[in-house]
Amino acid sequence: MMRRPGSLPKKYNNHKTVIDGITFDSMAEAKRWNELVMLQRAGIITDLRRQVVFELVRSVKFLGATRATPALRYVADFGYTDVATGRQITEDKKGALTAVYKIKKHLMKALLGIDILES
Repeated sequence: MMRRPGSLPKKYNNHKTVIDGITFDSMAEAKRWNELVMLQRAGIITDLRRQVVFELVRSVKFLGATRATPALRYVADFGYTDVATGRQITEDKKGALTAVYKIKKHLMKALLGIDILES
């Protein structure tokens, strides 16, 4: 496969997609966003958000380090409220379940009590 000089191969073969001026990491994520927008218009969900940030572990400074390490965060693709149940939904559009994602999913449940819906 040919690449432009200086370009890197795409991670997990995703293709950035732009819809209504919003850049998504993959076509699947963009498609899911459109589905969620339609569900919100229909009144099935509310409070639709993208790139929802959760802090899993605060920033720390290790002994001998000159600077603190950044906090460990998980960024969900989508967050919204299910109108029928009133439940807050945290959703991620996944093509590949990486080891890092699996750890963060575990931490989300263990530390914050939040399940991640994978679509």
